Amino acid sequence: MKNRRATAVSALLLTALLSSGCAQTVSPYPSLQPRAIERRSDTEPTEAAAAAATPDVALETLLAAKAKTLADTDSAFAPAADSAERAAKAARGGAVGSDRWIAAQTALAKLDAFRATTSALVTDLDELAIGRARDAKPPYPALDSLKGRGDAQLTAEINRIAEIQALLPAA
Repeated sequence: MKNRRATAVSALLLTALLSSGCAQTVSPYPSLQPRAIERRSDTEPTEAAAAAATPDVALETLLAAKAKTLADTDSAFAPAADSAERAAKAARGGAVGSDRWIAAQTALAKLDAFRATTSALVTDLDELAIGRARDAKPPYPALDSLKGRGDAQLTAEINRIAEIQALLPAA
């Protein structure tokens, strides 16, 4: 009898163990447990400190030359713009193609040459800044400052040329 009882208990345990392996663990409903994406942090990583740009003698020399060109262009543009404005005002009542109109257009062409020089300089400064970023170098304050001055000067030149152009009769 003891043997039967032991066999019955072992058969019952074996059946319980085997049937638990067949139990369904997948539910048709989603789990309410947090997913891996929900456990991560969305905070921005903090950088210790932005690396300061190390002095670059070659870049400083180049920037000094560019700054001189920018200053020279600015100092030459102002009197040329005043002269072009006087020529445009003198040509205001005349016909398109008259001597005064041609003189005003010539003066505007000189202004456009100054604007082209400034535009080329700003483009060069942009390329330098892009090159530093491409090489994963930190921003260079002197370059950024000169680039800002160049952008402002270019905008002022474009606006002044447009004002003078508006004084002339359209061709």
